Amino acid sequence: MNDALWLAVLASALGTLLMRLVPLLWMRRRLRKTAGRDGVEAMPQWLGILGPLMVAAVLGVSLVPREPDALAWVATAIGVIATLLVWRRTRSLGWPVAAGVAAYGLVVVLGGLG
Repeated sequence: MNDALWLAVLASALGTLLMRLVPLLWMRRRLRKTAGRDGVEAMPQWLGILGPLMVAAVLGVSLVPREPDALAWVATAIGVIATLLVWRRTRSLGWPVAAGVAAYGLVVVLGGLG
């Protein structure tokens, strides 16, 4: 591997570590300062909103195909429909994602053969 690739791997590893470590250290320090209050009350209000916002951002990025041609949009739509149908039936997280990915992949593979 060349130097640029190693630098990218190192930057990704450091970024991943910091994304987990900084909030942990910050929250530990905040909890120590507010030792008399309950842990949930000591949490800042914006922290409860952060998780759903991150999920929405990932969902938004996932719904836009990388190459916006007709096949990619059809595959995305069918993948989303499959995900929603399986989720409605199972009310779980794993199976709907697997079904959506499988439907998307199947459309891309079959569409690429024609």
